[in-house]
Amino acid sequence: MNQPEHFTTDDQSIAYEVAGNGPPLLLLHGFPQTRAMWRPLIPALADKYTVITADLRGYGDSSKPSSMPEMSFRLIAQDMVALMASLGFQSFHAVGHDRGARTVHRMALDHPQAVQSLTIMDIVPTEHLLTNMTTELAKAYYHWLFLAQPYPFPETMIGHDPDAYFERCLLGFGKASLSDFDADLLAEYQRAWRDPDCIRAMCNDYRAAIEVDWADDRSDLSRSVTCPALVLYGKDGAMAHLLDVPATWAERLTNMQHAAIEGGHFFPDQSPKATTEALLGFLNSL
Repeated sequence: MNQPEHFTTDDQSIAYEVAGNGPPLLLLHGFPQTRAMWRPLIPALADKYTVITADLRGYGDSSKPSSMPEMSFRLIAQDMVALMASLGFQSFHAVGHDRGARTVHRMALDHPQAVQSLTIMDIVPTEHLLTNMTTELAKAYYHWLFLAQPYPFPETMIGHDPDAYFERCLLGFGKASLSDFDADLLAEYQRAWRDPDCIRAMCNDYRAAIEVDWADDRSDLSRSVTCPALVLYGKDGAMAHLLDVPATWAERLTNMQHAAIEGGHFFPDQSPKATTEALLGFLNSL
């Protein structure tokens, strides 16, 4: 396990690591992972960039807020902008997968001066997903509704066998098997998600998506992100099968490129080389 540094905001402690030298590049993980997911990509990225990987509040080695509103993407984005400023970076390239992607999208809306470029991995906009929830989407992404149930129901169910639940999540959003996940990284995810406070915070993340973030996004439907943007998605993922992922972003990202990567929702774990090449191709072209 790599020992992180910690940045303290007014009320949270954010775990992070820094590697390389060059323009700043922030990488944010999603559910149910940690900053460890980026390790296979870091050596190539760190040749040209200062790479910062951080655990979202509520996840990994970061602090675990006690209330649902504290897990909104607006507050998570504020954490990361403050972290980057503390490192001397007032603007930077922002990359996110899953919940990290929702965080960097909110960051680009709330802090456009901070985001030089935006890379979003395997999501459609939060507002689009919730407003247009179909039976097929609800079946594929049932965890959005399960985790959002009132405390302590999902926490109790998951806490009975966290590995069984979260490993099912790793396998449930498109083509994947446990062997696709590096054993050391999987051990890091397991260490984090076995913490009852982490389980609670992840449930609050999904509660906040419905109770807080959905309204925030509806209020911003008339706004778009104008910085260069890259949308990557898993060729065999549930989102790609159910939706035209680039089309859901077309009116929200005015300067967008997009590409499908071999694998499912967790294509950075499944295809780290292809993911790195796509990301570097985009960043180096700017």
